[in-house]
Amino acid sequence: MAFAREGYKKTDINFGEFWETLRFSGFRKIAQKYWKEGAEEMYRSWSKNAFCKALQALIPEIQIEDIEPGNAGIRAQACDSKGNLVDDFLIYESDAIVNVCNAPSPAATASIAIGEQIAERTLKNWG
Repeated sequence: MAFAREGYKKTDINFGEFWETLRFSGFRKIAQKYWKEGAEEMYRSWSKNAFCKALQALIPEIQIEDIEPGNAGIRAQACDSKGNLVDDFLIYESDAIVNVCNAPSPAATASIAIGEQIAERTLKNWG
């Protein structure tokens, strides 16, 4: 869980954005359903030992000395008001904008296709 939309450090907190997340019924529903997984994920984010142990399930040879901190990214995952994850691309259009609201993995792999979709929609609306 990120506490800010552009919170690239663990200590980055935007109280307004965090409060907006907590107020959203979809977040509350998904958090209630997956609270244990969420807590474990946050614990692994803060604990190098826990992170290493989780990695060892995939790569048994890895040791804590092999792990170095790196830059963080933010991967937003949209959920609807019922608490369901939005697994596909969510693109809204209006008269003046094409807004990509959700681009889950593999967004980087699909970036050219997403760009083509945005270009086509833009040309259709304003071309």
